Amino acid sequence: MSTKSLRIAYGEALVELGKENKNIVVLEADLGKSTMSCLFQQEFPERYFEMGIAEQNMASTAAGLALTGKIPFINSFAVFASGRAYDQLRQTISIAKLNVKICGSSSGLSDFGDGSTHQAIEDMAIMRAIPNMTVLVPVDAVETKKMVEAMVNYPGPVYIRINRNDLPIYTSEEGEYEIGRLYPIKDGKDVVIFANGVMVSKAVEAAEQLEQEGISAKVVNVSTVKPLDQQAVIEMARGCKAVVTAEEHSIIGGLGSAIAEALRMETNLPIEFVGIKDSFGTSASNYDELLEYYGLTSKAIVDAVKKIANK
Repeated sequence: MSTKSLRIAYGEALVELGKENKNIVVLEADLGKSTMSCLFQQEFPERYFEMGIAEQNMASTAAGLALTGKIPFINSFAVFASGRAYDQLRQTISIAKLNVKICGSSSGLSDFGDGSTHQAIEDMAIMRAIPNMTVLVPVDAVETKKMVEAMVNYPGPVYIRINRNDLPIYTSEEGEYEIGRLYPIKDGKDVVIFANGVMVSKAVEAAEQLEQEGISAKVVNVSTVKPLDQQAVIEMARGCKAVVTAEEHSIIGGLGSAIAEALRMETNLPIEFVGIKDSFGTSASNYDELLEYYGLTSKAIVDAVKKIANK
């Protein structure tokens, strides 16, 4: 299976959309070569604003630009985009439903070398809790490109969570994308695994292992965490014996919590979470080492399925 950088897909999408829509402007907090907003800077320097390491000022400036009719994309690492600028995202942008797009790059553990200060394992929970905020987690570079286009045409604040590393391609160039939809990746009838981001690939691997042991597992890509289509979640789970969620994020407040909220009225349906268990990240020599350390693996998903499938 081929892989591609989500960050480059994000930057390329901004450039393509910027050619068509002169209202798109991009603001950066001194990480343009990492978030790949630098691609937009090269093409449209007059619509690119380097704000320095000042995420709060960047968010406030974006709010002002949105009030003039611009479509500002603000960029930083996910931990800074969601954390340092929280007050401005909540008080200024989200209460007023301003049309500001927020890119949280190097999300999760994907910035493996910089440790807990640079790894965002709670950003989904923070952004989900803000009223009026839409939260997106692309599975691959193809979906990232479609998401950015959808963000431009989607009114109000939107947060997109971008992995730093190249990820396998699961979506097609031709398929349609719509914010709010769930996308089945693999069919199955015994268990449903809801996953997003890098954990979709781990869920597919787990489903293949389970198939060899006589357990049929469905895998669903939940790339829109908010708004979550509750009825679609219920339909995907209908007929299954159990539900497992898999996310590169704290199990508190992220995808697992969103799915549990959606299924709260469904009785006799056990749910298990695969995610980071209430701890900060740490440094490692490579990304896979960290995923293994925190139990974000296909084996962890297999074990979770076996733990609850026969209850």
